[in-house]
Amino acid sequence: MGLIDNINKLFDHRIRLGIMSILMVNEEVDFNRLKELLNVTDGNLASHTKTLEKAEYIKIEKSFIGKKPNTRYAATPLGKLSFKKHIEALENIIKNQN
Repeated sequence: MGLIDNINKLFDHRIRLGIMSILMVNEEVDFNRLKELLNVTDGNLASHTKTLEKAEYIKIEKSFIGKKPNTRYAATPLGKLSFKKHIEALENIIKNQN
């Protein structure tokens, strides 16, 4: 088995890596908070969250708070497992660089 077998291409992009990192330590996060933490545009964040949702790594819940739309994100069990494997693969690459 090669060193990079468990590297997940979906997490190659820094924004998707950031989204998953945030969702690994928070039960759920809303759109504005994610946008603020990652310092990205609305369109950029929407595009990357759609990619992760399509892979079933995150779930997106839309609701209204009063008359304002609210979008919340949470990592799915599959997303958490895939991200953990990705991080472990990176750690293995680092460990094996001796």
